Amino acid sequence: MDFSMIIIMVAMLALMYFMLIRPENKRKKQAAEMRASLAVGDEITTIGGIVGTICAVKENTIVIETGADRVRVEFTKWAVSTKGTQVSEDGK
Repeated sequence: MDFSMIIIMVAMLALMYFMLIRPENKRKKQAAEMRASLAVGDEITTIGGIVGTICAVKENTIVIETGADRVRVEFTKWAVSTKGTQVSEDGK
């Protein structure tokens, strides 16, 4: 192997790191920060698509209230997908 081949391999590895690994780590860090900042009253969507308002926050779980019938459901924090109100695909 000559020197140019080693440089190409290093460049490919660096490109993979900056294009694939680094952005994924940033997304994971942002998701962890969002889940750590959950508070009572926040509206969230779970990874299963359930939308509700947080009514209790525990160490590893949250309790949300869903819909007008005020059903309360407990989820682990990692099941929270997004925080805030969501817009559906058809814009409604």
